[in-house]
Amino acid sequence: MTDRIEAAAAELRPLLQEFILWAPEHAPDSDPDLVGHAALWHRLAASSDIHRWRRADLRTVLLERMPQVVEDPDRAADGMVPAVRAYLAFLSDTGRLARNSDAIGDLLAELEEIEDDFVEAMEEVADSEDDDDLAEDEELEEADDEGLGDFEPFADELGALPTIRLRPDAELATAARAVPLIASARDLAVWVGTERVVGEESLLDDDEIIEALDAIGLPRPERTDIPLAQAVPALWNIWNLAVDLEFLTPVGADTVSVDDDTAAWPFEDDEDVLDAWMLGLHSIDYGDPELEDDELTLALSGLTRGLLVRLLLAQGSRPLAGLRTELEEAAADLDDLGAEAWAAATSELGDPLKPVLAWLKGYGMAEVEGEGDEAVVRLTPLGVEGVVHLIDDADIEVDARPAIDAMTALDLLSFGSELPEDEADAEFADWLKLREPEEAAKELLRAAAEDDADALIRVQAASLVGSLGEAAIPAWQEALKHPSLRPYAATHLTQLDVEDAPEPTQSDTHWLILDMWTISAGLGRQEFVSSLHDIGPSSMLTGLLEVIWKVPHPHLEELLDAISTMHPDRQVGKAAKRALFKARSTK
Repeated sequence: MTDRIEAAAAELRPLLQEFILWAPEHAPDSDPDLVGHAALWHRLAASSDIHRWRRADLRTVLLERMPQVVEDPDRAADGMVPAVRAYLAFLSDTGRLARNSDAIGDLLAELEEIEDDFVEAMEEVADSEDDDDLAEDEELEEADDEGLGDFEPFADELGALPTIRLRPDAELATAARAVPLIASARDLAVWVGTERVVGEESLLDDDEIIEALDAIGLPRPERTDIPLAQAVPALWNIWNLAVDLEFLTPVGADTVSVDDDTAAWPFEDDEDVLDAWMLGLHSIDYGDPELEDDELTLALSGLTRGLLVRLLLAQGSRPLAGLRTELEEAAADLDDLGAEAWAAATSELGDPLKPVLAWLKGYGMAEVEGEGDEAVVRLTPLGVEGVVHLIDDADIEVDARPAIDAMTALDLLSFGSELPEDEADAEFADWLKLREPEEAAKELLRAAAEDDADALIRVQAASLVGSLGEAAIPAWQEALKHPSLRPYAATHLTQLDVEDAPEPTQSDTHWLILDMWTISAGLGRQEFVSSLHDIGPSSMLTGLLEVIWKVPHPHLEELLDAISTMHPDRQVGKAAKRALFKARSTK
């Protein structure tokens, strides 16, 4: 069936593209997207000829097939019949309705007759889906109760936060190299050595546990009323971190070995350092309190994450006393055993947040300033980076960008392309305050030259540098040496009346057009086809295709291939195929 659907869709594509171009002038209120579904199922279920329509076909498609396959019944109820009416008018008006079809008047009359039945069918589908969604939501609520570490309840507040500024990788890597817990995980892994056999009930025997504690500087436990392996949870947390960091790797069912690179920590390369730190980020869960009662331990699971998200919402810092009170209340609200678990953690640990803060400080994510009621908990730059990653893992959006003083030209161009125009302008203005316009222009154009395939970054850079006027002349002159930037440089230098500036060539103009097409292609079919029409009549576009294939643009072939399949004019499609053949032949 999939092959039949793909074949039918390919057969219909040129006809539907022509309808999309016809509709804005002749049926502006119709929804062309809905026509595609009706036309496809007409071809699959009612007729072997996409141009032949009969009254019975309308009932087959709209009353029998659509209720089974429709994705958005509410939208279909509002717009499907008007869209099909417009499509039939298009076929008739343009001579594409087959001669053996029913008369257009009879088809439209039949459509009017079944419209109420179709709307009623869609409403029934919508009601059925609502019931299914409600049942599914109830099941999800039962299966996935909210916990202390869930970020989703804070999604709206997180989305409303002011821009979160992130420090540069070099600074973060320097901080990560000093993280005590990673150093402990390294030391433990080095002590484990090569091909150490581990036990089934306890990874290490008592003698090995003592050696391991000494190797990483942990004190020997005072308790003697329980097995030694149960009295050293901190050791097993470090062990698990070493596995997370890939410092320890399994080499068999009961054997582990230190990784070859482990002893080299802290690594020299900043990227390697941050990659390792990120591998261990989810170890924050090891900071949750471990109590003698497993059920009470479970009631406080997620406590570390709960603290982190509240710190971020407070823009990085909060008094410890208020944070403790809020988390205690949250624990009681979210779990029937929450209040009991908090009391047990207070009794056993002195403060339920003690292990939480110890782990976060040990992983370089938080620090505590002051003591007692005056104590304040703050996220470090590493902590902010980590929480932003955790929130991103939870599919929650926050506005996080590099700090202005740490933002590279490439950062600015990358983020600027995703921001509203006024925000992008403000970001550029703040960035520009930290450097001279001449240097800013050079940085931007050098960033744009890093990847010839990134047309959007190139256009962004040209636009920003163009706004700097004469201060950008040296940067434009330097950019003449880069083939991907030369068209922009020649254009702007000419506009600035720079002496001896090269005039833009036809090839330069064609490069600019190909950049424009590349960007529009990334926005979708409709935008791409519209950008092709911007060139002018089909004859003009055909003439352009006869020469533009000579330009060594990185996206030339894929653009020509897209034009050959998407443009509604067959002559243009043929011209694009010829150009594509020539472009490939010259390689």
